[in-house]
Amino acid sequence: MNGYMGKVLHVDLSTGRLWDEPLKEELARAFVGGSGLAARIIYDMVREDTDPLGPQNPLVFMTGPLVGTAMPSAGRYSVCALSPLTRIWGEANSGGFFGPELRFAGYDGVVMTGCSSRPVWLSIVEGNPLLHDASNLWGSDSYATQQMVRQALGDQKARVACIGVGGENKVKMAAVMNDHGRAAGRTGMGAVMGSKRLKAIGVRGSAKVPVADPERFKTLVRDIIVDLEDAILPRALRLAGTAGTLDSLYMYGDMPIRYYQEGDWEEATNLSGIVMADQYQNRIYACYRCPIGCGRETRAPSYGLDKVDGPEYETITAFGSLMMVDDLQAVIYAGHLCNLYGIDTISTGCTIALACEMFERGILKPKDTGGLDILYGDIKMIHRLIEMTGRREGFGDLLAEGSATLAERFGVPELAVTVKRLEVPMHDARAFAGMAVTYALSPCGASHMQGDMYGVDMGQCQAPEIGIEPGDRFESSVEKGRIAARQQAWRNLYNALTLCQFQDIGVEKMLTALKCVTGWDLNAVDLLNMGKRIVTLKRMLNIRRGITSADDNLPAILLKPFTEGGTEGNVPDMDKLLKGAYSEYGWDPSTGKPTRETITKLGLDSAGKSL
Repeated sequence: MNGYMGKVLHVDLSTGRLWDEPLKEELARAFVGGSGLAARIIYDMVREDTDPLGPQNPLVFMTGPLVGTAMPSAGRYSVCALSPLTRIWGEANSGGFFGPELRFAGYDGVVMTGCSSRPVWLSIVEGNPLLHDASNLWGSDSYATQQMVRQALGDQKARVACIGVGGENKVKMAAVMNDHGRAAGRTGMGAVMGSKRLKAIGVRGSAKVPVADPERFKTLVRDIIVDLEDAILPRALRLAGTAGTLDSLYMYGDMPIRYYQEGDWEEATNLSGIVMADQYQNRIYACYRCPIGCGRETRAPSYGLDKVDGPEYETITAFGSLMMVDDLQAVIYAGHLCNLYGIDTISTGCTIALACEMFERGILKPKDTGGLDILYGDIKMIHRLIEMTGRREGFGDLLAEGSATLAERFGVPELAVTVKRLEVPMHDARAFAGMAVTYALSPCGASHMQGDMYGVDMGQCQAPEIGIEPGDRFESSVEKGRIAARQQAWRNLYNALTLCQFQDIGVEKMLTALKCVTGWDLNAVDLLNMGKRIVTLKRMLNIRRGITSADDNLPAILLKPFTEGGTEGNVPDMDKLLKGAYSEYGWDPSTGKPTRETITKLGLDSAGKSL
């Protein structure tokens, strides 16, 4: 198969058995790769009662057909399993170089089941997989682990995906870390890895991804790079990284403040990516074959650090405006601590911010926190709580369970700003109504990687050939719901290819890229249906896990209008938006279940017999 290495590695960690299985062409054509193909594999392996931290939960690392080719910004990989944080479909993806190197090592993906009796790590070098004792790695932070695995392989160019102490302790928002500070952060995939006692995967190889039409592909790649040089968003990302969007997002009211409860805070501008570039930036860096280079190496001299990865916009806001902290250097250090422990900055920041709110309201008291006063703006306490969470120490043991559990434990579930138990990212649906659909219908809970409607309505990304065009950001209509569903399907296709979402090449170039790499002769509708098929399969898995239409909503806090700031007086109309989205997907408007007609149309009959 052009575009694929043609095989997936299977690892039974309980027995130590490793074996290859061929990748079926019909599955690749239907679900592409990344989180799409992983979902199809996992769908047949889990039940309604599978424990996300049990040996029966498969953990899947998966690449896509564009990964490791000359395609710009196609250096990502997906990590998927049932989520220990949400107990439904879980997925995360990360950039860097690990995904391409896994393909060069000979595989499209790795499927891991069981649980090792002792800590282990997996190497895949030139198509040869081996399990190794990881007793000497267990307890190491994510940076040290990556370096130790490279040393063990005797190759500093090897790429490593690993967990930190947070994953070992099964912190439910633990991340999988790679390429220094890159993170597959959401939904607790690091905790699943830790539950299997798998510390790391090291990969190295020299295989080439087979391409159907290499000459035409070279021409396309040149055209894409030329287009990127002139595009506004890539230029802004090169200048100041994702943090460079902070000022405009603050103006729109998209940047959450004081645990999503205030509409304006002048000190937010102290956290700007422009300030970071001017005062704390060492250099920029890029992922595999990426001409954009949104990565940032920074420094935090007050904390004795001359080299720090990031932070990105999400991290700056989670530990900045969400907790009323405007000390950028302290926020940089907070992100660094999360990288060391290997925990998601979004969920960790949100959960600590919730603790601040609960303490201020008197719901949490010092007797509940081990004598700690957890206050907004107290950055030293925030740093301490990050470490306590990663170690599951004291009150950190409860924080490690996530926002929904923390709020439930004290009888205030309505205070948790989560959707399907996953913490809402740093984009407020009051600023861009389409994000309400992104969060409410995301297969893994609230995730901005499941449909960036803020980007659509800011004019940064669009695909008119499949009905994705910018509009009024406050519009809450049936049609806006349909557009948001299309954008969600489009981004699920991106997460299957798997391609960076900053690389917005449009429908025609995407069709050409897939034709050149795989030989597939597709049209625009085919691409949209691929995305819908992937979203719908994940929906079917979630229904098996107990999700209903009642779960397709936003937390109460996000449905209260502000009297000031960039969203003054606006909240999304969930009924209208969901009506449009259900209709676009072909899901029953009363139950939220895919209709039998939709299941058949998308070729999901074999998976949908139980619905």
